[in-house]
Amino acid sequence: MTSPSIRLERRATASHDAQLLNGVVSLTESYMFFSFLLFFQSRAALSLLGYCYYHMQDFTNAAECYEQLIQLHPEVEDYKLYYAQSLYGACAFQEAMKATFLLDNPTSHTKMVKLQAAIKYGEEDFPAAMALVEQLPVDDPDTDVDQGCLLYKMGEYEKACLKFVASMQVLGYQPDLAYNIALCHYSLKQYAAALKYIGEIIERGMREHPELGIGMTTEGIEVKSVGNTLVLHKTALIEAFNLKAAIEYQLKKYEAAQEALTDMPPRSEEELDPVTLHNQALMNMDTKPSEGFEKLAFLLQQSPFPPVTFGNLLLLYCKYEYFDLAADVMAENAHLTYKFLSTYLYEFLDAMLTSQTAPEEVKVVLKPLFLSLFLSFLLVYQCTRRLFISYSFRRYIPVLMAQAKIYWNRDNYNMVEKIFRKSVEFCSEHDTWKLNVAHVLFMQENKYKEAIGFYEPIVKKHYDNILNVSAIVLANLCVSYIMTSQNEEAEELMRKIEKEEEQVSYNDPDKKVFHLCIVNLVIGTLYCAKGNYDFGISRVIKSLEPYNKKLGTDTWFYIKRCFLSLLENMAKHMIMLRDTVVQDCVQFLEHCELYGRDVPAIIEQPLEEERIHIGKNTVTFEARMIKALFYEVTGWND
Repeated sequence: MTSPSIRLERRATASHDAQLLNGVVSLTESYMFFSFLLFFQSRAALSLLGYCYYHMQDFTNAAECYEQLIQLHPEVEDYKLYYAQSLYGACAFQEAMKATFLLDNPTSHTKMVKLQAAIKYGEEDFPAAMALVEQLPVDDPDTDVDQGCLLYKMGEYEKACLKFVASMQVLGYQPDLAYNIALCHYSLKQYAAALKYIGEIIERGMREHPELGIGMTTEGIEVKSVGNTLVLHKTALIEAFNLKAAIEYQLKKYEAAQEALTDMPPRSEEELDPVTLHNQALMNMDTKPSEGFEKLAFLLQQSPFPPVTFGNLLLLYCKYEYFDLAADVMAENAHLTYKFLSTYLYEFLDAMLTSQTAPEEVKVVLKPLFLSLFLSFLLVYQCTRRLFISYSFRRYIPVLMAQAKIYWNRDNYNMVEKIFRKSVEFCSEHDTWKLNVAHVLFMQENKYKEAIGFYEPIVKKHYDNILNVSAIVLANLCVSYIMTSQNEEAEELMRKIEKEEEQVSYNDPDKKVFHLCIVNLVIGTLYCAKGNYDFGISRVIKSLEPYNKKLGTDTWFYIKRCFLSLLENMAKHMIMLRDTVVQDCVQFLEHCELYGRDVPAIIEQPLEEERIHIGKNTVTFEARMIKALFYEVTGWND
């Protein structure tokens, strides 16, 4: 989201020169016309060209125009003000501060102080900015706003909110003030109150400015870019939609978060502000990871960029296991490390990168971080359990998981279980911890009953909306039921999943739902692993009906594992299949050929330099390969 902005006379006006041309209908047309007039060294044209540049947010060119005007007409105080404002807009803070000293007219003193405060605010020198704001007249309506912005930056969200509310009572409703209030509520985790103000901003924007095309992109209507106009800036719609996306993302409503970004007034990619670009990258990483990495890396080269960009890029590199890239980015941007990474995050990332080159050493690196968090959280836990759950756990659990992952990667599940059980007193109520404990118990193959004890509460918590539970969790629970002779419970759970999938298909016939399919595939895989290929393969084949809704990259992953295992054992003459079963397998693979033309066989890592040929990365291609192996191993053909 965008931080609140200090109020100042930051919008350059064309002053009396604007009266010379009343027939121009847009900033772009104005720009073209004034560029032509510059051949005649027209003061009005130069002034208006600067005006156009400013409102098109091309602050560098605007500053050049006003610099020329100052040289031509040093007696015009407004040009000095606009020059300083343009430099501020271009984030040239030192040059902008020098330019403010040119404002020697007493009538410009208040404007100069406001601009200097804004510059210090941009430089994150908040005490200096507050000292300047305190010089402003008490009755100036912008004073409360500026103080609110500074209080927000200093973490005083409640006090900042009161300042913004007081300003709105004096100034009346203004979208940017409503956004500031919403932002304060967001920072206080008062999401309902924040959404109330956001909703009002959006509602007013739709009612008063239908030309901005709000929501049309989401509805699939093609509309041209509305540009970064002054009207759009005044509505605070971009800021509101970004904040709405952030709230939905925090609430784990990822589809709603993506929709908030597409609902905002349409702009071309080169017109997007840094915050929108960052949010698009973050919220579409699962579907468009290559684009996401490209956008975040691009933002890192800009100035300024959203402060969270640096940390998010590093964490995402680690998530996708691009540890070399993460290490390179940290090394190339050491100056950003101290500015944008907390001590905790830096130590955590350092441990993750160390684990790739020296796995034994990482245990030494993680241990002091783990212990320091454990001790500090123990104190917090004793003071207030709720605070521990809501704040401390978010830092504690990643370190715990990182420590456990070292042993998980070595299949040392007993050690992973021991690590988790050390935190049972503090983490036993958190689903993330319970889920990982359940997985560890399940993988040990002799603790299915214990695994059920951890899986069941998670599933029952979402029993009325069971498709909100990960398919693999449901599958593991069903397998655990079967392995502990609780077949009725497994069947009941599968019936529940089937019923909900039927409802989804009724509401949206084209939507693919894979939960029941994956449950059946995992059960089929279990029987194949136990050597009962007749039943296991039949379960796998049945799970994919209807193919147009069940065949996907994830389901194909389980299918080919079973078939390749079957072929390996047949090639070694360890098992024999009846001809009818072989015929069913071949027919099944032919169906996969037919429906798998547009289904990727694997999801490639987004930044891989060597890509699989597009014709080979399909289910159709792999199904044909497996069918050919069947012919070769069995000698069976049509």
